[in-house]
Amino acid sequence: MSQRSSHRVAVLVDEGSNPFELGVATELFGLRRPELDRPWYDFTLCAATPAVRMHGGMFTLTGVAGPEAADAAGTLIVPNRPDPEATPSPPVLDAVRRAAAEGARLVGLCTGAFTLAAAGVLDGRRATTHWRWAEAFAARHPAVRLEPDVLFVDDGDVLTSAGSAAALDLGLHLIRRDHGAEVANAVSRRLVFAAHRDGGQRQFVERPVPRVPDASLAPVLAWAQERLDRPLTVADLAARAAVSPATLHRRFRAELGTTPLAWLTGERVALACRLIERGEARLDAVARASGLGTAANLRTRLRAHTGLGPAAYRQRFGR
Repeated sequence: MSQRSSHRVAVLVDEGSNPFELGVATELFGLRRPELDRPWYDFTLCAATPAVRMHGGMFTLTGVAGPEAADAAGTLIVPNRPDPEATPSPPVLDAVRRAAAEGARLVGLCTGAFTLAAAGVLDGRRATTHWRWAEAFAARHPAVRLEPDVLFVDDGDVLTSAGSAAALDLGLHLIRRDHGAEVANAVSRRLVFAAHRDGGQRQFVERPVPRVPDASLAPVLAWAQERLDRPLTVADLAARAAVSPATLHRRFRAELGTTPLAWLTGERVALACRLIERGEARLDAVARASGLGTAANLRTRLRAHTGLGPAAYRQRFGR
């Protein structure tokens, strides 16, 4: 998305939509952010009926645009559905299909993936949904490549998130795609929410509580984040945590859903992105400061994580 022009985001509200996810979308894309000194999103709510009763029946949403407002959206968001296995209304499905035909970016929050799948836009695509409904989704939509253990899936022009809180993760990811890591970090600070949460929703699946819960990884993660410019190995992290490397791997898998090395590489790439966005043009300096070592390794890692080389990333997100 161009940083010089606004991008229209439409939220398609349906009967029984979750107000939390509606609030997340409004907070991320609908509020003005003059402190960022750049055009923000053109945000609108639309619905198939003049009045929409929200989930729980505590209030009714009125005064929003009709479903035709979705036709002009560059991004169409479909929030949670209270009964994901119920067939969405025909006007909602028609709006999703028209948006897909026009090349809009489609976003399903939580069980909103059921709506996208019912519209036929997820066939052959990667997607996720809330862990509680994963088996039902897979049975109902076998043509979709379901990834049940992640917080969100970015499949290019179709993106889906897991539970309601994961809507924040996906929303910040979209802002990061559109405006870069520095802007996404600024928005996350306003939200008092992590700009990027490692791991997946497997850590939230109901399971018996262990008798002696493991200590949090937070101290060793914070220690490593302050030393990304230095040589760090899995053995170093394990020593800091006072556990064996094998135990550290198990704890990373259990708490973050990833490996220590993958987490460390992701943190180094995120730091490199911030340095490039702040104007550092010397690739060797960025590679050294982020702990990636060489400009060649920086190029490889940056492209693997963002799909862009350093020059393209600087052109898109740099000052």
